[in-house]
Amino acid sequence: MRTPEGRPFRFDAGALCLELLITGGPGPYARHEVLHTPDALAEWAARSRLAPGLEPELSVSDTEVRTARAVRDALLRLTLARAHDLTPDRADLATLNAAAAEPPLVARITSEGAHAWVPGATGTGLLSTVARDAVELFTGPYAHRIRECGSHDCFLLFADTSRPGRRRWCAMERCGNRNKVRTHRARRAR
Repeated sequence: MRTPEGRPFRFDAGALCLELLITGGPGPYARHEVLHTPDALAEWAARSRLAPGLEPELSVSDTEVRTARAVRDALLRLTLARAHDLTPDRADLATLNAAAAEPPLVARITSEGAHAWVPGATGTGLLSTVARDAVELFTGPYAHRIRECGSHDCFLLFADTSRPGRRRWCAMERCGNRNKVRTHRARRAR
């Protein structure tokens, strides 16, 4: 994801599964769609929190890209439902659970002490790892801290892992500062 100026935009989604949501989605999120090819899914994985040691090992097919979009779209709807205290859709739960049931990526440690992945990593394993992360998020201690950015024009979702649990923005340097500037200008205009 890039800023309007073209610089990479970084924010901590708080969970691997929520990082997948910045790749697009259904409806208004379609304009942000980037998962068109196997290389695009591999590139997302290389920039995710799974990155160390995954890039040379990951093999992704066209079918896995279509599955990734379906899992991502279900995950988006489930996350929005959780963020707004709505009942999750059974079909979306089934999609997520089916992905989680597949064999996940397997981590290993190298002789140099570095994190790596067992050779033969696939898009299916990647999606299983993401789906299992979602299961942990939705059933774990941060389940009630899933939020949508407080900015009126931002679609990003995150898990608030801050100690006080009062995070409102996807990133302070983007939406938080914009809101502070708007508030300051409105106060000065009075």
